[in-house]
Amino acid sequence: MPGAFRLESGEDGVATLTFDLPDRKANIFTREALDELDEIVAELGVRNDIRCLVLRSAKPDIFIAGADVEAIAHVTDPVQAESGSRYGHRIFAAWEALPFPTVAAVRGTCLGGGTELSLASSWLVVSDRADLRIGLPEIKLGIVPGWGGCVRMPRRIGLLASLDLILAGKAIPGARAFKAGLADAIFPDAGFDARVLEFARGKAGSARRGKGRSRGLRGALLEGNPLGRAFVVSQARRKTLAQTKGRYPAPLRALEVVSTGISRGAAAGFDAEARAIGELAVSPEAKGLIYLFQQMEASKRDATGGAREPVRRPAVIGAGVMGGGIAHLVADKASLPIRVKDIQTPALATALAHAAQLFDKQVRRRRLKPAERRRKMALLQPTLEDAGVEACDLVIEAVVENLAVKQKVFADLSRRVSDRAILATNTSSLSIDAIGQLAVHRERVVGMHFFNPVDKMPLVEVVAGRHTSPETAAAIAAFARRLGKTPVVVRDGPGFLVNRLLAFYSAEAMWLLDEGFRIEDIDRAMLDWGMPMGPLRLGDEVGLDVSAKVGHILHEAFGDRLAFPEWIDRLPEEGRLGVKSGLGIYRYDGKKQLGPDPAVYARLGVEPRHRDPDLAALAERMVLPMVNEAARCLEEGIVGSPGELDLAMVFGTGFPPFRGGLCRWADAEGLATLVGRLERYAEAVGARFAPSDALRRFAAQGGFAAASLAR
Repeated sequence: MPGAFRLESGEDGVATLTFDLPDRKANIFTREALDELDEIVAELGVRNDIRCLVLRSAKPDIFIAGADVEAIAHVTDPVQAESGSRYGHRIFAAWEALPFPTVAAVRGTCLGGGTELSLASSWLVVSDRADLRIGLPEIKLGIVPGWGGCVRMPRRIGLLASLDLILAGKAIPGARAFKAGLADAIFPDAGFDARVLEFARGKAGSARRGKGRSRGLRGALLEGNPLGRAFVVSQARRKTLAQTKGRYPAPLRALEVVSTGISRGAAAGFDAEARAIGELAVSPEAKGLIYLFQQMEASKRDATGGAREPVRRPAVIGAGVMGGGIAHLVADKASLPIRVKDIQTPALATALAHAAQLFDKQVRRRRLKPAERRRKMALLQPTLEDAGVEACDLVIEAVVENLAVKQKVFADLSRRVSDRAILATNTSSLSIDAIGQLAVHRERVVGMHFFNPVDKMPLVEVVAGRHTSPETAAAIAAFARRLGKTPVVVRDGPGFLVNRLLAFYSAEAMWLLDEGFRIEDIDRAMLDWGMPMGPLRLGDEVGLDVSAKVGHILHEAFGDRLAFPEWIDRLPEEGRLGVKSGLGIYRYDGKKQLGPDPAVYARLGVEPRHRDPDLAALAERMVLPMVNEAARCLEEGIVGSPGELDLAMVFGTGFPPFRGGLCRWADAEGLATLVGRLERYAEAVGARFAPSDALRRFAAQGGFAAASLAR
């Protein structure tokens, strides 16, 4: 089998080491690749004919993507994990100590171990290609940079800038890397290799990279003395705890490692880094986050839409806030012109205003330059006319959530568009088959369910009806990825996947309120469990009128197992709609939440009588119905696998990522155990908790994951 590295001597003593991992689209540090690099570095250490060495990649889009995540996923021994970190430390230290300067020539994605090897190089240069990203994303996997990143990054760009990158797992463009001092030079992508060789010849035989660039007065004051550094670390710790609620140990350990490397020296920092890897790599949080990463990678590999041309001429029918959000996303992420069609001028104005606000927010946060903002805003093409839709290859319908209206829109569109155009609906609750029943080409009718707010929620449910072709579903999934979203393909059915599961969760929260549990205790239970927002507060955010409407639709579909208290309509009928009306279960001043409204109890006819309840028990009552229904969804084929269901729940509801997803959490608890708990709740609370036959079957097979593997 050919090796992963190729060493070539060049003119003027400039040699090139090319990384090209066989049979892989990306370069990663497998154990075999590390062993080979170890041997090469040992050989290079005794060479006297090399005056400078360039490290490059043969992959067109990727420099080095980092360590082998699959290998990390299978590590169960802390000693093994720590040993792997120390092995990388030794190799990279030997690379850093080579008797000639080294140049890391980064022309594509450079993450994790790739960035750490680049930091151990004498010089780091990047291409100006727009898709280049460089960073240390290990925090997102529940671990810390394990091959020297926590030690070398602060020495390269300073403490403040390093913490900003390491604690958030950020990967930044080449231009920003150069500005921050992470990269020493940035060259045009055209002619990059020639410019790198020229740069290397200039460094041949020279001293190593000197001190980093000036960090300014603020940086000098904060980082130039122990008290300033202690203040920076203290503030970073406080911010991290506020963001993670202490549920993610990796950021706090990264802070400790960085601080150790600065205060006690590189050797102590490397030692702290290895020990942190040993502890974190086997933690449940890391295993959950790595599992989610694996599911995301698997979903990309499963995409089969390559045969169809990518979307080039999209349109959205139905303006307003949702239409404006979709149009903004298409213009921003795909840089495509998009027709925004409505029958009313005020709706078009609302859509354009909403898109403009989103672009303005990006400019304020320095994520978009004003000139780019103007260019992208100009891609939105508002119109009251039907003419022009025949040129579109994708039309996304976002009109009012009314079946008759949507059917009329689809019937009309199907006669106007080309024979290859896809008709997608953004419905959140109506049947795809029913919406498209009057369409001419039903095989090209599909659901493209964006979650609100469109610019923030990462999930898109791609809903396949009975007639939807696999090519159509794959094309929409591919387009969703172009928009920066995570698509999950689901089958048409009441509530699809996410809203169906959320309905059982929300219903149980309402029953707890009906039983006299306090609003704040119900929501606090789920916040403490790891959800980003409590279920009652979420109802206000969605709109109590919308929640009631969807609740009735799903109750009709699922019967008594999804029942709601009789007062579900009372609050919206009184004008309590939630955030949009300023009053719901909570009170609001604009979008600022002012706390629960005590008057709600009287309006609902309930008495808050439970004081200091067991919040963990409340959370269990709300989560278990989702597990029960998830088993039905999997058995019915609503979603293809437990992994896809977990992705949908994490990206569509904010289900705690450190738990890995609903199915993974349930498997960790043990499905047989959860069946027993549901049986006890069925006796004590009500028949709606009765374990489903589907859940019993999954439990008998050893869990969701085991059953999935057995199929």
